[in-house]
Amino acid sequence: MAQRPDTDRRPKTENEREYQMSHFLDINTTDPAALRQMIDQAQRMKSARQGQPKGSPDADLPLAGHMVALIFEKPSTRTRVSFDVGVRQMGGETLLLSGSDMQLGHGETIADTARVMSRYVDLIMIRTFEEATLLEMAEHATVPVINGLTNRSHPCQIMADIMTFEEHNGPIKGRKVVWSGDGNNVFSSFAHAAGQFGFDLTFTGPQTLDPEAVFLQEARAKGVTVEIERDPVKAVTGADLVVTDTWVSMHDPQSARERRHNQLRGYQVNAELMRHAKPDALFMHCLPAHRDDEATSEVMDGAHSVIFDEAENRLHAQKAVMRWCLGR
Repeated sequence: MAQRPDTDRRPKTENEREYQMSHFLDINTTDPAALRQMIDQAQRMKSARQGQPKGSPDADLPLAGHMVALIFEKPSTRTRVSFDVGVRQMGGETLLLSGSDMQLGHGETIADTARVMSRYVDLIMIRTFEEATLLEMAEHATVPVINGLTNRSHPCQIMADIMTFEEHNGPIKGRKVVWSGDGNNVFSSFAHAAGQFGFDLTFTGPQTLDPEAVFLQEARAKGVTVEIERDPVKAVTGADLVVTDTWVSMHDPQSARERRHNQLRGYQVNAELMRHAKPDALFMHCLPAHRDDEATSEVMDGAHSVIFDEAENRLHAQKAVMRWCLGR
């Protein structure tokens, strides 16, 4: 939790005195009790909206009179739409900014951008490449900053995933989660979540695409089992949840795409692999997906799949994150 720095000398408005500011930078840097509060609140807000038109406002408007800056150095569909809609449902307004709009860190330092943006808006969500950009923004902003994605982590996605698992199969604590594929930024946030929510995690994928060891070590230090198993069948056996992600990034050159396909072909999530998981196991993919690469359409559209609930829950989980950041 990060409080407003003393370097902000201007008088505080009545609105600013209402709350203690908290950044949401990563799951492992957020108190477990706060994470649980967000998941529970997200579920309550989702239930409260059942039967309402999608564009209708929430019963309470915790962001009324608030302006939220949504900064996208990396393009997005789900992150952009879910944050924009979430802010509007809670009575706030959004300011959408792309990397080309701002040239973040090129014409002006990130620190100065953070200081200036803090004078205009009440909350900043940033989806960027380098983790250092996020951290510098948070260090110098005097309003809450939310990590919408970096090359190292994607905490908002995993908050939605935890919410989705629990609304289908109950508490995630003590369950077995298996990640098949590339040890990327989404996996990193799953490792963070394993330590904070108390579930076991198995990574199965080629050694060349192993996750950073620090993420595994940190989760293990919190008392959960985190393993690497090269055999995907052994890995998935007894799993409560099987997760994968796209094998290639939109920024990867063609040569890298071909190399990754060759390395990951044996880790495709298909019906045969899912048969080794528990009968009520869930399948997740954060989307967008390359169907019949990392997962077959049979699995994605099958009985285990909750990928569209997962996508919807980005909206509700992020609304809870924003409320928490503003102390609402």
